[in-house]
Amino acid sequence: MRGLLASSIGVTCAVALALPLTPPAAAANPAAARPASTAREAPAAEPLGSTQSLPLAPLTRDRSLGPAAEQGLTRRDVRHFSLVGVVWDNPDTQLHGRVQVRTRATDSATWSGWQDLETHNADHYADPDTAERTSGRVRGATAPLWVGDSDGVEVRVRADTDGEQAASLLPSGLRLELVDPGEEAPTEEASAATPPRHLAPTAEPAEALTAVDASAANAGLAPLGATEIPALNRSETEQELYALRAGELTRQQQSRPKIGPRPRIVTRRGWGADEKLREKKFVYTKRVKAAFVHHTATGNGYRCAQVPSLIRGIYRYHVRSMGWRDIGYNFLVDKCGNIYEGRAGGVAKPVLGAHTLGFNTNSMGIAVLGTYGYTKPSAAAVRAVARLTAWKLGLFGANPRGKTYLKSGGGNLYRKGRNVRLNVISGHRDGFSTECPGRQLYRKLGSARATAARYQGR
Repeated sequence: MRGLLASSIGVTCAVALALPLTPPAAAANPAAARPASTAREAPAAEPLGSTQSLPLAPLTRDRSLGPAAEQGLTRRDVRHFSLVGVVWDNPDTQLHGRVQVRTRATDSATWSGWQDLETHNADHYADPDTAERTSGRVRGATAPLWVGDSDGVEVRVRADTDGEQAASLLPSGLRLELVDPGEEAPTEEASAATPPRHLAPTAEPAEALTAVDASAANAGLAPLGATEIPALNRSETEQELYALRAGELTRQQQSRPKIGPRPRIVTRRGWGADEKLREKKFVYTKRVKAAFVHHTATGNGYRCAQVPSLIRGIYRYHVRSMGWRDIGYNFLVDKCGNIYEGRAGGVAKPVLGAHTLGFNTNSMGIAVLGTYGYTKPSAAAVRAVARLTAWKLGLFGANPRGKTYLKSGGGNLYRKGRNVRLNVISGHRDGFSTECPGRQLYRKLGSARATAARYQGR
């Protein structure tokens, strides 16, 4: 997720009260690392999640480094969280430096080593001049990092230095965001036995209406409140295509449709989205001509059973910390090959996302959960990308192995208004100078294109 700077050097694609500082000596003694008042059973996660937002402070008195060259927080106890990131006031300001965190695991009281946060994350924003981008709520931010259930944190942010030149000033308003994703998503059995959490049988409060809307956007694909949209075979998928897009299909598409079987998709209800967080209205683009593949850069230390929590964390970070209208990606894929609905509006519809700065119009964004600069993505994840694109692109008559033209909304590779020829399945870096989706995942896109085309019957 690192963007390239304008220079010739490339770089990669609520205030909460802090508890008393944990003395350094306590690090070697896990039992001493927790005050006696906290030596009790860990509290349950808040039902719908929460965010602790802590302002950073200068960490050095070395005047040669400048007044804002190093900021952070010393080691301290905090409320439970599982995902961490750093935000700042101006989304147009880049953070030229290094952001590192250490966290303490709740179960073992063990402190992690220093972990880097991806600092160049602006390439995943909504397009310039769009309502989402110009809302006045958007902030600059690192990519979030999944650290698992934790109750202690330490952070340091240090500006880059360039030889004899003074250190770069860090962005103003730096804050540490600690995200608790809330309770685990309900099981399928529990969902069948109880009504959806936000649906009111008689009253219609705002949260009930938004939950209904998010589920109703998939009407025809799954029952209201379903936790997943089931897979279909090819024949069933073709019949669905005729029903969804009957008046838009060409004669050739009607006689010989090229579409992959619909894969199983876990809905927002399935991963436990708090629909009160996002904006109520859905925003659509005209069609889906291309798919951009991303990695989330949240690290690879998650278990697939934790993915609903991970997605809830990313969702909350995108909306509450970064100021977006909803989670940015249209779909997410985990390393076990599971596919998840992202931004609300309907999985079969052209929902406008915030994933590829300059190219969100007429496209969709698929994020593979993890970091894939040096780690190879699982075969299951690559197959899931192929299954998803074969179906979704097939709904709009797009060939996964083909090329298409998209008009740039503005970015660091293509000026605003330029028509750009791109692969129908592209990596984020094809539309913006960035390392995303990571070198190892990017190398697998050729295989994903070929497999998706085969699923479509090409």
